[in-house]
Amino acid sequence: MGGKIGHRQFSREFKRNALQLVEKGVSVGKVARDLDIHPNLIHRWRRDYLAEGESAFVGSGKVKPEEAEVKRLQRELEEVKEERDILKKALGVFSKRSW
Repeated sequence: MGGKIGHRQFSREFKRNALQLVEKGVSVGKVARDLDIHPNLIHRWRRDYLAEGESAFVGSGKVKPEEAEVKRLQRELEEVKEERDILKKALGVFSKRSW
């Protein structure tokens, strides 16, 4: 009947500092033990950093610039579709009128 176990969250600086220690030659295992984290976390952070560079570790609630642009474009597409549908209906209404 234990409570929900939450995941620990680490700041961008914490992750970067851990990666800097590894870059300086300290083993992943030692860094992980010293920081009381699983070594796989450091490997994942390193992989993310190598793949995404400075945009890695954006933090909770924040989105990457690419993701923000995709969301903006999706919203814009929905608006355009709605406008198109309204115009189609209006065209149907006006074309049925007898002048």
